[in-house]
Amino acid sequence: MTGDIPNLAPVAAASALLRAGAPAGEVLKLMEPRDGLLNSGQVANAEVVSLKQLGQDFQLLLKLTMDNGRQTTLPVSSTLPLTPGTNVNVAQDSANTLTIGMQDLQRAIANSLTSIDTRQLPAGTLLQGKVLTTQVAAQNVAQLAGQPASSGTTQPTNYRSIVMLLNTALAGSSLTLDSAQPLRVGSLLSAQVQSSQALNFVAMPNRLDELALAQQLSTQQSRQGSLQSLLTALQNLPAPSGDNADNLPTSLRASIDQLLADLPDLQQMTTAKGVAQALNASGLFMESRLLAGQNPTLVPDMKANLLRIVAQLLPGLPDNVSYNAAAAANTLARAMPSVIRNALGTLGLVAAPSVPINFPLPSRTLGHPDSKDDLETLLKLAAGAISRLQSHQLGGLEQTRTNTDGTQVTTWQLEIPMRNAHDIVPLQVKLQREDAPEREDTPETAPQQAREKEKLWRVELAFDLEPLGPLQVQAQLIAGNLSSQMWAQREGAAELISAELDNLRARLVACGLNVKELACNRGTPAQGPRTVLEQRWIDENA
Repeated sequence: MTGDIPNLAPVAAASALLRAGAPAGEVLKLMEPRDGLLNSGQVANAEVVSLKQLGQDFQLLLKLTMDNGRQTTLPVSSTLPLTPGTNVNVAQDSANTLTIGMQDLQRAIANSLTSIDTRQLPAGTLLQGKVLTTQVAAQNVAQLAGQPASSGTTQPTNYRSIVMLLNTALAGSSLTLDSAQPLRVGSLLSAQVQSSQALNFVAMPNRLDELALAQQLSTQQSRQGSLQSLLTALQNLPAPSGDNADNLPTSLRASIDQLLADLPDLQQMTTAKGVAQALNASGLFMESRLLAGQNPTLVPDMKANLLRIVAQLLPGLPDNVSYNAAAAANTLARAMPSVIRNALGTLGLVAAPSVPINFPLPSRTLGHPDSKDDLETLLKLAAGAISRLQSHQLGGLEQTRTNTDGTQVTTWQLEIPMRNAHDIVPLQVKLQREDAPEREDTPETAPQQAREKEKLWRVELAFDLEPLGPLQVQAQLIAGNLSSQMWAQREGAAELISAELDNLRARLVACGLNVKELACNRGTPAQGPRTVLEQRWIDENA
């Protein structure tokens, strides 16, 4: 979308209200009544941590610091948008309200920029930001004061928005601007500086989603932890009764037992129905079920089980800011803009397609291996396991694309922990389907089997199964023709597997497949894009 931002609202709303004779101060309504939070006459410093628009009102998350240094977080509603990072002094009038004085209110609203210093950001500078709020702008001071506008005059509707800047030296600052069209709350925009009072929207590059996805994937991978670490810790928890009982709440213990009971065993993974059930319960489809209006807790779903365990672990943690749920949400809200900012900052600098995520994901242990399995450790392991599942999901999205020849590539990446006696064996899976574009010479009445011949399936597996050790499998299937390569890292494992390939070929043929190639190699497959040379232009041995 292209368009103009005519000016940057040089008059702040609080100043206009003051001149119009509006009541001094601003009353904040507490989302949850807190009687006795502040004593009579006591004033506390409040920092605005986050801002969210709800209709014509705004929800703020405040961090209050008392005189004794004690801190607490409070969600409140306000009629005015106060930007994150703003500091004000508040007093408590009742269990449901806090009050901000007019001087603090003026200073708070002035915290949002209403003009651009062109010495710092010269004309032509590209600004990128996220829309926090959008309202119909008051046409004059009388309207700000609630008085009717003069009759006989019709002014065009303007919209006033607060935008959080994501790049340049002003990253993290908020900008108040007016526009002829409403800006969607939560949307990302890109604009060029024209003057101190004017910006010009520019079209967002098509690669924005890809860059943001790549950056988010990098962040998720830095937080992820192996599923095996969590599942092993849950398996080793003491029994509910006895001298060494863990004293876990009944609901948490039930959720842990359900998670472990839903894990498939190796026998189940030898049947097509068992594999389909394991794929469906891997957590890969939890979000799609939610979008379809389904309840993911009604069917086995690993990600839903993990989220339930995390929700049940949080209340049992020490009541301090490090493990406070509101503080954790606040930290995430403040960290997310930097994620998008880093992605936006690379616009125009990245022309080549992004390198796909490496497969398989490496194992990663969170915390010290000798630490006891207390609630804090379990929470850390569960959060790392959720990040690992999300890394797989984002990795599949990153590799879903349309090639230049029109071929649509769809990728699903997931991880299935399997029970092998008393051990947990994580199976990493990547499925990729290539749909060739429809040819004009293929009639619509052609049989389904003829159209299916255009589909190419690729399957990659990675697991560590004793006594063979780490194994990787790559296979591709098109029109009933199967080719596969395997890699074993342990000495002797490749030879042992190679000796059984004839039996595997016979079983695949019995399933109706035409097996072209089966081979097992020592080592690991090459990572990244590979180019197959059909012929050599220069003889290196000449």
